[in-house]
Amino acid sequence: MRHSGRKNNELRKIEIIPGFNPYAEGSCLIKCGNTHVVCTATVEEKVPSWLKDEERGWVTAEYAMLPRATMVRVSRESKKPSGRSQEIQRLVGRALRAGVDLKKMPGISVIIDCDVLQADGGTRTASITGGFVALYQALEKLVKEGRLPENPVREFVAAVSCGICDGEALLDLDYEEDSQAQADTNFVLTEEGRIVEIQGTAEGEPFENNQFEELMKLARQGIKELVAKQKQVLEG
Repeated sequence: MRHSGRKNNELRKIEIIPGFNPYAEGSCLIKCGNTHVVCTATVEEKVPSWLKDEERGWVTAEYAMLPRATMVRVSRESKKPSGRSQEIQRLVGRALRAGVDLKKMPGISVIIDCDVLQADGGTRTASITGGFVALYQALEKLVKEGRLPENPVREFVAAVSCGICDGEALLDLDYEEDSQAQADTNFVLTEEGRIVEIQGTAEGEPFENNQFEELMKLARQGIKELVAKQKQVLEG
């Protein structure tokens, strides 16, 4: 029995509040249990210099954790992101670009800012799932304004963590579970179940292939539920 009372294949309570920031082209507050992340999308009519001569756009991300997002205060990343934050924001950028046809948004960049208000495990996966909602809103706004002929989104993308705790495969780990897991994995998948990225680590003893397959099965189920939630809030 999980300490939260959840079943092994049960997500935490997910809430996505779209339009959370009235100034951004797209935004949401995503709550995955006690992990809360604000995701905003900013549109710029320019692309990085190395894309100047190519007929395509760009999607990138930045990630930061507020000083008291955790039990102990962490220093504000006012000058340069920590190594962890840089790794996460690169992951978020890669994940979101996987769901978009960049050739259909030439000369346009969308910057996704993910700011963690409260952390209880799964901040990177929440940032990807919420970041995609903000990205979709921003691109849809460009279509409505006539700046793009169609929304360049190819497939919805979401992310979830899975792990092995006390020999059992669990979906959507919170911090307590994550800190005690024998294996910890993050899955980024498309709505069709195609793999964007998988990050997996054994803590101590390596885990078996059949255990990985069980984690993948849980992830596919979780991603399906998360994408349904993304679509529900966007349609609402």
